[in-house]
Amino acid sequence: MAGQLIVSISGISERTLPEVRDFCAHLDARDVPVSFLVAPRLKGGYRLDDDAPTVDWLTARRRAGDAVVLHGFDEAATKKRRGEFATLPAHEANLRLMAADRVMEHLGLRTRLFAAPGWTVSHGTVTALPRNGFRLLAALSDITDLVRGTTTRSRVLGIGEAFLSEPWWCRTLVLSAERTARRDGIVRVAVAARHLRRPGPRQAMLDAVDLSLMHQCEPTVYDWTPRIALTEAA
Repeated sequence: MAGQLIVSISGISERTLPEVRDFCAHLDARDVPVSFLVAPRLKGGYRLDDDAPTVDWLTARRRAGDAVVLHGFDEAATKKRRGEFATLPAHEANLRLMAADRVMEHLGLRTRLFAAPGWTVSHGTVTALPRNGFRLLAALSDITDLVRGTTTRSRVLGIGEAFLSEPWWCRTLVLSAERTARRDGIVRVAVAARHLRRPGPRQAMLDAVDLSLMHQCEPTVYDWTPRIALTEAA
């Protein structure tokens, strides 16, 4: 059975949208869909609800087959070097999830998929996610179906946002992606949008994608699908 390839991009805003558009054009040419990790607020006072061009672009991309994944609520309120949902108790995680969900619904980008900033989630967050209707959790080392209670082991290979971006790390990412693809595993490569301005990280991501496709990995996105029988019964 062939492996899978999941490409995700975080930190998308009006400032990074040109680079993201260009990178996605290269992925489109390879028939590779993208999972966009979206947060309502980013550092520097950025608010997604004040950025209509980015919202419109994300809406169109999801309509065309890409995925939108909630990626936290307010990055600016996070302590340095600590992911927003890394240590929160269930009550605080619940409040942030509710606030983020409200904004995303208002913008027409509501999603039932979640990936925490820095890819690390607390036990409290795991408890709060299904209570707020979330069905899939993409974490650092696994992907969890929150409805069925099943987990698939697969580690994120990233550039930026909790990962390095130096040349040696970019080479390591490419080699690791190829090794996983060769073993028919799930290749999960992620990049923070601001790093797509730099030729090295950008090329490393494309190399990882090309090698995964060469080993016949199936390009896909983070997704949750209900069982057909349950859907028909409902």
